[in-house]
Amino acid sequence: MSDSEKCIEIPSFFVCPISLEIMKDPVTLSTGITYDRESIEKWLSNKKNVTCPITKQVLTDIDLTPNHTLRRLIQSWCTINAPFGFERFPTPRLPVSKPQILKLLQDLKTPNLQMKSLKRLKTIVLESDMNKRSVEAVGAAEYLADVIANPNSTHMTSSSSAGEFSDEAVSILYHLHMSQTGLKALFGRNGEFIEALTRTMQRTDNDESRTYAVLLLKSMMEVVEPVQVMSLNPHFFTELTRILVNQISQKTTKAAIKLLIGVCPWGRNRVKTVEAGAVPVLVDILLDNTEKRIIEMVLMLLHQLCLCADGRSELLKHGAGLAVVSKKIFRVSAVASERAVRILHLIAKFSGNASVLQEMLQLGVVGKLCFLLQVDYCGSNTSEKAREILKMHSRVWKNSSCIPYNLVSSYPS
Repeated sequence: MSDSEKCIEIPSFFVCPISLEIMKDPVTLSTGITYDRESIEKWLSNKKNVTCPITKQVLTDIDLTPNHTLRRLIQSWCTINAPFGFERFPTPRLPVSKPQILKLLQDLKTPNLQMKSLKRLKTIVLESDMNKRSVEAVGAAEYLADVIANPNSTHMTSSSSAGEFSDEAVSILYHLHMSQTGLKALFGRNGEFIEALTRTMQRTDNDESRTYAVLLLKSMMEVVEPVQVMSLNPHFFTELTRILVNQISQKTTKAAIKLLIGVCPWGRNRVKTVEAGAVPVLVDILLDNTEKRIIEMVLMLLHQLCLCADGRSELLKHGAGLAVVSKKIFRVSAVASERAVRILHLIAKFSGNASVLQEMLQLGVVGKLCFLLQVDYCGSNTSEKAREILKMHSRVWKNSSCIPYNLVSSYPS
């Protein structure tokens, strides 16, 4: 603020209670308090903020009513005081209204307006967080889910395919950043929506839509009850594995891995993931990827899969399985080391036949576990796991010449 501006007293009711700046677009909440639109929208976009900032009243209605009278007063005042450095704000464009959104949703049923309506809806969603909330509030997610689940039931124009229409709907749903209630409602559509997103993951002509499908699925799985994910179709796991094979992007890979980590503990999902061929794919990611977080997540998922016999068998079947897991100890992070040791513990405890034990010895796994006991790197729990592995098979390993001399003294008795 310039010296001349400091000399002019700004009327207090021109100032937003949040930003403490002159309001450019004053809007009034249902509580009767007026704020600048940008400031109150930012406040309300945080889903934890469900009260009026000033009165602390819970907001049952988040509609923002433009205060045109106050805006005109502010504009006039700024014009009069222009010589003192106050710039008149332009009249803001009116935000989209719920009736306008409902009209767009109705237009989705008219063949020659469908794609145009979808594109306009996407523009609205991307404009602001308040628009996102308004679009969700009028039930747009249900319309869009129907489009994705039944793309061929819409009467498309010759210039648009059912696939393009569905892709646009998936993109809008992802960018809505829906509430937990909305995500749960989508998941509860008799499984048809999950099947539809699984079909989207199958697409080979649009990696962006495949990414949005994975991200939507991850968001839904994070809010539903465990019992709801027990009946996931095997195709779901097959397509997620293909996503991992294709390595579309780091973001997509992380989302797919996190999604599998979330659903694997329930029902037969571990077995379904193994049967989908995930284990060798994850081993290959460990061989090729250097991104710390991805390596940590892959090791977490491999640990989940090695809790079942088929998972352990697949890891051992891969020529580089044991080697790449043990190689991550000390080389990535304490978290990665801890997860790698947990995997080795499962292998040693449940699949430790003579050939496996010999392989672990030759790969230097035993020596590395001895060294782990000498250093305080991963914490006491990991050290205890390493100690258990070494004790389990001490009769085979303890006197082996494969263990470096300086580490023999660390071998637990």
